[in-house]
Amino acid sequence: MQEENIIAANENKFTAGNYSEALTAFTTGWVDPENTAALLDFIAPPIPVGRRFEFKRSDNAQAFYSESDDVRAIGSEFKRVRYDGESVNEKTINKGLTIRVDHDEVAGDDWQERYVQMLLQRLLRNELRRAVAALDTIASGGDSEPAVWNSSSNPDADIRKMLMSAADESGVRPNRILFGESAWDLRMTAYESQNSAVAFKAGAMVKNELASKFLLEGVEVMSARYQSSPSEKARVIGNEIYAFYARDGISKDEASNLKRFYTPMEEGSAFRVYCDEHAKYTDLTVEHYSSIVAASNLGVRKLKVQEGE
Repeated sequence: MQEENIIAANENKFTAGNYSEALTAFTTGWVDPENTAALLDFIAPPIPVGRRFEFKRSDNAQAFYSESDDVRAIGSEFKRVRYDGESVNEKTINKGLTIRVDHDEVAGDDWQERYVQMLLQRLLRNELRRAVAALDTIASGGDSEPAVWNSSSNPDADIRKMLMSAADESGVRPNRILFGESAWDLRMTAYESQNSAVAFKAGAMVKNELASKFLLEGVEVMSARYQSSPSEKARVIGNEIYAFYARDGISKDEASNLKRFYTPMEEGSAFRVYCDEHAKYTDLTVEHYSSIVAASNLGVRKLKVQEGE
């Protein structure tokens, strides 16, 4: 089968005549089989905004001020407080990909939907890598010596120490942890090599059990790979663990270490699809507008781990 070409989309070549309402509607109801979208939302909660917008970077310390003079005297008003933060002007960036499909290579009535799905998965994978890169940039602890996990270590004690250190800095205990696949495997291996019931139980914990143990909202493990060269694939995250704060359904000014601002299309979808048909081939394009922003670097921690003897 002939290999299709995928290229970066050029905004200037699209016209209203190439817009596909049906394929755009397909993106609205599409469910990502690789769960990339859910993992992206876990790291950088999505927030709908216009193309240009303003938001405040978080000064988490203000949320933890405490007064002893909040008692109102008769005839007077309550003490007035305010939450400040640096106002930042941003805009969402147009991103997209185009695939050219030769008509001699298509089969089935749903071939357009299948190629649109391929582009959606690729665009989401790109966004996920950007989110991880942004998280890594603001995380503290990456320069420290890796923690050695072996048959005599206590991986969960290292993670609790990381969480408490983050809370001491920001005033907010991180509520989410992201494991690289290798780090998750090293934790299980360390406990499985210890001959005790406690270790066996710890090694067998699933993600929601571990989140409950650490007093977290959620724990996720990233096993995603990408093609780093024509002959090799690389893990998006390897032997690292990230602790951070994020919440679902937030506004543009509410607290979250990372935020993914996106601009909804007129149709209500996060994506728009163009279909440019020619005699012997069709160009399918998927575009979206988004920007991943570090709203606060307070309390973000990174723990590197390695296997020991």
